[in-house]
Amino acid sequence: MTDDVFLKPATWWQSAQGIQREEIRLDFGTVVYLTHVIMVFKSPRPAAMVLERSHNNGKDWRTYKYFATNCTATFGLQDDLTAEGSLCTSRYSSAWPCTRGEVIFRALNPANRIEDPYSPQAQDLLKITNLRLLLLKRQECPCLVVPENREKPNWFAYYAIYDLIVRGSCFCNGHAEYCQQVTHTHGTETVVHGKCVCQHNTAGDHCERCAPLYNDQPWRPGDGKTGAPNECKRCRCHNHALSCHLDFRVWLSSGRRSGGVCENCQHHTEGNHCQRCKPGYYRDHNEPMASPAACKECSCHPTGSALLTPNGSWKCHPKTGFCYCKPGVAGPYCDVCSKGFWGFSERGCRPCDCANHCDPHTGKCPDSHEHLLDIPIGGRIYDVLEAPANESEGEWKWNGEQGFSAMRYPEKCICKEQTFGPITEFCKMKFAYVIKARILSAHDKGTHAEVVVKVRKVLKSGKVSITRSNMNIYPESWTNRGCTCPVLNPGMDYLIAGSEDRRSNKLLVNMNSLVKPWKANWAKKAMDIIQSGCKQASKA
Repeated sequence: MTDDVFLKPATWWQSAQGIQREEIRLDFGTVVYLTHVIMVFKSPRPAAMVLERSHNNGKDWRTYKYFATNCTATFGLQDDLTAEGSLCTSRYSSAWPCTRGEVIFRALNPANRIEDPYSPQAQDLLKITNLRLLLLKRQECPCLVVPENREKPNWFAYYAIYDLIVRGSCFCNGHAEYCQQVTHTHGTETVVHGKCVCQHNTAGDHCERCAPLYNDQPWRPGDGKTGAPNECKRCRCHNHALSCHLDFRVWLSSGRRSGGVCENCQHHTEGNHCQRCKPGYYRDHNEPMASPAACKECSCHPTGSALLTPNGSWKCHPKTGFCYCKPGVAGPYCDVCSKGFWGFSERGCRPCDCANHCDPHTGKCPDSHEHLLDIPIGGRIYDVLEAPANESEGEWKWNGEQGFSAMRYPEKCICKEQTFGPITEFCKMKFAYVIKARILSAHDKGTHAEVVVKVRKVLKSGKVSITRSNMNIYPESWTNRGCTCPVLNPGMDYLIAGSEDRRSNKLLVNMNSLVKPWKANWAKKAMDIIQSGCKQASKA
């Protein structure tokens, strides 16, 4: 049945003698697209038979065509010779010719008009895994003449078929032009190969999915009507991943433009697109993002660094590579004490007891007799003795102890901290400005102090212009209290709310000001109070 019809025309398949019902079944072992079937009978063609298909390896069967000499009597169906589109035909059921009679079935015929061969409608009709021919009723050759007094011989008490030709193609969803040969297959003219050689960045035996790194959009079959290939789109993984998957939440949130999420990012990268460095690494801008060396390991000093990653390495800023230091520690790699600190250790560095700086190893203060000094903020300054108004600044006298830190001698420098309960109390103070600022240094001007701060955020401002830069604020004179109040420690960030002197264009801070060590969530809280809380309080 499957040998060459031209080289071996005299071979055939034959059923057992006297069999009335017979079945011929072809199992393809994969999904194929059927185009047509041709049968050449050695015996007279059957008076009734059925051609069936299965799409699920023989679990369910559906009829392609009924064949009968009388469709109505045999199957209760109309004949397609008179009713176009009927499932039954008498066209190929005549006993004549007695041998080499043909039966032809075309899966796509004028009754099945399909514009796109890869559409769901076409797949339902053409895609099969099995084909079955049910031979239901034999018939004898009408040319046999037998004398009346003799018993009629049973010349064709069997079914016999010279050729059964099934034509089709491998099923590739419009993403391949040919298929691979089955291994160790001989006589390839008689074989429908089932493994597609996929194009358009697709993969699978039938090109039914996108290739591993091409899942940025949903897979689609080719368009057989327009010829559009509907290629799979490559994910943006910057050459740091070998595969990706389509995340429909990402796909929908992008407006159906991109939904690929990279898998198993390499070269110390992470993110949906392997677009950022993992904790413990930072972006080396001397290398392109697609380079395996795009992310460089942080070079943080283990003693002075503050943040560890879950895998035990030190964390640094992902863009600059600067490490996160312990209190009092400085440098890109947290390997030295900040100015004004000493004693590099596992706990960080300790503040100097000097007005400006000290030996970073011993903490010893340098000798100095300057009158304009950087002083410890929040601490006691030199006691100023009463000086005659007509005496110059150089004639002032100072006591032996040259200033001390409130952090070291809290019992000598006590500032009562301002606290506010309800929002109404905060609003009643009518602060002229609210800022986030880092304390840099302070300077003794004799009768007052000037504190240099770096303004990080401006939450509220009044008549005095405030910019995100270094500015001076003016605390309550320490000649009255002996300490700068409220306490402002160097190197720390504070939320500062205070008043202003419009005539001198100065920002003031005193015991009525609100000074709190900065917390990450305070910017939003302060803005909420300023923008809405105080307005509601005023209405009440």
